[in-house]
Amino acid sequence: MNECITSVLPEVDTNQAGGSNKGAADKKQKEVELRKACADFESIFIYQLLQTMRKTIPVGGILSNKNSWSDTYTTMFDQKIAEDLAKRGGGMGLQKMLYRQLDNKGILTGKD
Repeated sequence: MNECITSVLPEVDTNQAGGSNKGAADKKQKEVELRKACADFESIFIYQLLQTMRKTIPVGGILSNKNSWSDTYTTMFDQKIAEDLAKRGGGMGLQKMLYRQLDNKGILTGKD
């Protein structure tokens, strides 16, 4: 009567059970990070573009009264505009091209 009862259920190796889900989750996380990096790069690019464009405006008239707080405000304003332009509707297209280029290089899949 002291027999061992064996299970009819197959044993599941816990290392292999979530392997495909973990791989998919890792790839999804890398995709999210890559998209964010591309959007951030586009935001920085737009900010530099705005700063360069602002330097071409001749100083005079109403704009001749420059002080430190207006420079600070202008910098913050340009940063916010750049972030919003990069987020809105997929940005100006730079982040999409950059993402495609980096994805083709195997950033997400780990291949070179």
